[in-house]
Amino acid sequence: MWRTPAKFVTSPCVNATDDVVDNALRRPDHAAFARKVDGVWRTVTSKEFADEVRALAAGLIAAGIAPGARIALMSGSRYEWMLCDFAIWTAGAVTVPVYETSSPDQVAWILRDSGATAAFVEGDARARVVAETGAVPADQVWRMDGGLGQLTAMGRSVSPELLERRRRSVGADGTATVVYTSGTTGRPRGCLISHGNLVAEVRNVALADGIKEKVLTDRTTILVFLPPAHVLARVVALAAVHNGAQVAHTSDLENLSTELRIYRPTLLLAVPRVFEKMRNTAQRAAVAGGHVRLFRAAEATAVAYSESLDHGGPGRWLRARRRVYDQLVFRRLRAALGGRVAYACSGGAPLGAGLGHFLRGAGVTVLEGWGLTETTSGVTLNLPAAQRVGSVGRPLPGCAVRMGPGGEVLVKGPNVFGGYLHDKQATDEAFDPDGWFRTGDLGEVDDGYLTITGRKKDLIITAAGKNVAPAPLEDRLRAHWLIDQCVLVGDQRPYISALITLDREFLAVWKREHNRPPAAGIAELRHDQELTAAIQAAVDEANQMVSAAEAIKRFRILSREFAVGEELTPSQKVRRGYVAAKFAADIEALYAQARPHS
Repeated sequence: MWRTPAKFVTSPCVNATDDVVDNALRRPDHAAFARKVDGVWRTVTSKEFADEVRALAAGLIAAGIAPGARIALMSGSRYEWMLCDFAIWTAGAVTVPVYETSSPDQVAWILRDSGATAAFVEGDARARVVAETGAVPADQVWRMDGGLGQLTAMGRSVSPELLERRRRSVGADGTATVVYTSGTTGRPRGCLISHGNLVAEVRNVALADGIKEKVLTDRTTILVFLPPAHVLARVVALAAVHNGAQVAHTSDLENLSTELRIYRPTLLLAVPRVFEKMRNTAQRAAVAGGHVRLFRAAEATAVAYSESLDHGGPGRWLRARRRVYDQLVFRRLRAALGGRVAYACSGGAPLGAGLGHFLRGAGVTVLEGWGLTETTSGVTLNLPAAQRVGSVGRPLPGCAVRMGPGGEVLVKGPNVFGGYLHDKQATDEAFDPDGWFRTGDLGEVDDGYLTITGRKKDLIITAAGKNVAPAPLEDRLRAHWLIDQCVLVGDQRPYISALITLDREFLAVWKREHNRPPAAGIAELRHDQELTAAIQAAVDEANQMVSAAEAIKRFRILSREFAVGEELTPSQKVRRGYVAAKFAADIEALYAQARPHS
């Protein structure tokens, strides 16, 4: 077992609104948030934010929201999301996050299963989706983007004393939020997360060694573009509030590079795919400019420099080489992030060790962590002074990790949820007899550093009885610039195969470089010999990391990309069962054909 002592222990009276109240008293003029107003970033002070939270919470009380009522929150990443979240808690109610990309069926399920009686929504389309479910009264659906003035005006009749009583009526044991799992294998399940879970997680993350001093300081600025319905984005934003960092939001992913250059954050929060595309974009730019050898040399130097940091530090020659490539390559990569990012946080999926070393060597240290919705996000994290690239770090303060039967990772800590809503059987099954939470993830621990090797439910058992964890190979293939998604198959089959989708943006680059018609689609190109040869080369390279029995023998390029709400969950995780059923004919072809690839 590996355990890190807690740096903060919750008392029975704490709740998640305390930081907003404390910040307004201790640093009222601090620029706590930044929001886009008429296309320009404007700051919001701690006092201004606290006043807005109280006014909106009073409006909820005036609108008849009772203590413990559940209120859905459905929008992209925006300032009003955090405003509404804190207002719901201040009114003594419970937040039910809903991904803005959720299908109507998913929205209806979450609203009905959670018992939501009201909702905050963004945009006409989402308002219609909520209205069509019939789960929430029409007069209890409020538009976040249309202004919340009417609701706050209603709250003027609510006394400050009543508002404070409602805020203080909920303690550490009270439910703060019902967060639904991604639903990769069935209906999403509501995780009951208490105020105590949130406060323990946020404050122990915020106080972890080096975080308050280097990563989340009162000079830190962070641009949150991941969906706040995802527990990772929510907890990082709450930890930023606790430490006094400035939080900004955007959901304009098409113009993300522009927003990064304008806002210029010092901290980046992203999933591995964002970092992969960043590296791939830099690589393709080098290829297009005829500088492929320069980029490869710079990449090798960055990786070597980063690896040396774990073994006594770089020598004089390596430091000199890095200075040269910093001017030629790395500086431009950092400029694409705004030019000020020193640290980045990654979660949601494994970040390859090679990519982690490349980014650290290029001047952006990625602190990779691991956790689940059920653990209120992070359980482990690589810290600035205790980092092992390729792992997900050691347990955070207050958390403990041990290995269970079959290599399953088991955890304990004050951040572990209280159970699944309306599902006692699943809750009971989630814990072992000693109270350890069964994460379902497989892993290995070395000197307290945890490495995740896959999901227990995703294990493929071939006809020869070989157990294959698909994640490592899939992650390696997704790092290739042409590949968007990869799903390994082969359960009870003679060998492992792969279904592959192509990245539309980079496929357009490939078409230009290989003189293919711009209008040619994936369906036309997936049998192109040069294209399949490029994918085969990527497969061959990935296969070098596994044994022959685990290697991909055949692959098939699918004719379309995966879509959120179909093959992907709202948090971009693959629904393997859905994919296997939808592309059953493609899978059968992989085991009927004689050639090694499509």
